[in-house]
Amino acid sequence: MLKPWMKFSAKWHRKPRELNRMAIIQSLIKKETLHVLRDTRTVVITLVMPLALLLLFGFAISTEVNKVKVVAVTENFTDEVRNILQEFQINEYFDFMGLVGSYEVEEMLRAGKTDAAVYLKTDKGNLTSQIIVDASNTTTAQTATVYIQNILNRQQVSSNVLIRTLYNPQLKSSYNFVPGILGMIFILICAIMTSVSIVGEKENGTMSLLLVSPIKPRTIIFGKLVPYFLLSCIILGVMLAISYTVLGIPFSSSVLNVIWVSLLYVVLSLSIGLLVSTIVNTQLTALIVSAVAFMLPVIMLSGMIFPIDNMPAILQWISCIIPARWYIDAMRRLLIQQLELWMIWEDIVILAGMTIFIMAIAVKNFNKRK
Repeated sequence: MLKPWMKFSAKWHRKPRELNRMAIIQSLIKKETLHVLRDTRTVVITLVMPLALLLLFGFAISTEVNKVKVVAVTENFTDEVRNILQEFQINEYFDFMGLVGSYEVEEMLRAGKTDAAVYLKTDKGNLTSQIIVDASNTTTAQTATVYIQNILNRQQVSSNVLIRTLYNPQLKSSYNFVPGILGMIFILICAIMTSVSIVGEKENGTMSLLLVSPIKPRTIIFGKLVPYFLLSCIILGVMLAISYTVLGIPFSSSVLNVIWVSLLYVVLSLSIGLLVSTIVNTQLTALIVSAVAFMLPVIMLSGMIFPIDNMPAILQWISCIIPARWYIDAMRRLLIQQLELWMIWEDIVILAGMTIFIMAIAVKNFNKRK
């Protein structure tokens, strides 16, 4: 049993060790922060980017919107109504989901089960129509409206069509691009810059000195990632401020949910950057891997620009492993539709699972080098 003076001595010896650990972490954070502020290099891919773009645009990506999911609400099955419903069923641009009750429309739009709903009502022999579309994705909303109007025009009911757009009444394209830009920016700052920075230290030899030092791997990882996490937090604040003020996105209490989900995505992006840095050994390789493996999929396959439903089935499956797809979908529902956090639980669970999985692999690879 330790005597009182021995317990005091043990505590006294433990404090300098804890202070030393904090000093090491602060030094690593300061060093990495200075490196971030000094590094102004731009990411330029001259060979892989044009080739990948050519292949994607030539064979996989289509700007034409088809398979628009639409439901119909009607009470009177007149000949005109039957003709309209039949056109929805046989038209290749639509994925007719059938007849539903008026009370189901809003729930289906919120859940993403349909892109548009058409109300068909016969009053004193006159057919009137109302179109309700989900405008959180402006491209799909505008195209779906035009497609439906064309069908109604052929039935001579265009003069009585009432159009109502939800979540984005003015059809501002900025509503659609803000979530995508957020997803791309965090990949750029967190994944690419982190991987290039750590690999750069490998080339300079400073990483080898850290690995052979008594500093624990988790301390090195923490010191490396904190500056980029703080930088991402600042960028997130600026982007949200501009979105709510300049771009006019409606402000609501869901901004707190936006921040929490964005921080989860930031940690995921940092994990990806750390994983890349443990695999490659040169900055050029890190640039190529980061640009081809992350930047192109974010732009092309995440739903940022092109609707995922229009892509070939194999690319739709590939898009499921792209973190930006789930983050952009969550941001559209939180920023534009202003849904509650529990309504996007699927996106959050997938992002959290990806974060744990990728971080575990990255830390394991980093420990191997130690």
